[in-house]
Amino acid sequence: MDTSPAPLLLLALAFCEYGHGAKLEVKVRSPKDMGQLRVGQRLELECHTDRSHGASWIRQDSSGTLHFIVFINSLSKPTFEGGQRTSTRFEASKDSTIYQLAVKSFTPQDQGSYFCVVNLNQMLHFSPGQPAFLPATTTVAPSTPAPTTQGSTTEEPNLTSPDPDSRMLEDLDSFCLVFLWLPSAGLCLLLLQLLATTIVLHQLKVAPTPSRCTS
Repeated sequence: MDTSPAPLLLLALAFCEYGHGAKLEVKVRSPKDMGQLRVGQRLELECHTDRSHGASWIRQDSSGTLHFIVFINSLSKPTFEGGQRTSTRFEASKDSTIYQLAVKSFTPQDQGSYFCVVNLNQMLHFSPGQPAFLPATTTVAPSTPAPTTQGSTTEEPNLTSPDPDSRMLEDLDSFCLVFLWLPSAGLCLLLLQLLATTIVLHQLKVAPTPSRCTS
């Protein structure tokens, strides 16, 4: 039997490079009355895929921050934020390759764009965002100008605001680190440890056995 460490080295390199180039189509289906959401209304969303390996639901708020909601595994078991099996705000289920999310009672803090995320072959596949917002209410501001005094200086408002797109890219980098690189790094480290063990055993096997001196 060949005990050379070369096959294990090739296996480690191949595993670390595996999982790129896979394609997966993820769609989100929503109710037709999304533009007429009301506080306290039940909101149901569906994520349609062609895989049954599991999917996650996340929400992006108006500032661009991503919020994890739930992960549904291939056995239809949901895991909500904090590792909880149930949630007071959400319900999640799976029917074949359709992953369902329900907001039990919609509130202003539930507003945002909802995404379905599928991890396939160490690649994250995002669905198009589904916006869910309450109807905007218009208010009339008072038209009376504030009194000003001559010689006073007015500070210019700070027009710099966080870029939602750059904030989303930073959050997506964090998701990719958790879902992709950490598992891959751990498995690659395990394979390298096995490779090192094989090299030591191979050297011990080929090393000459010292002869014993007899008196």
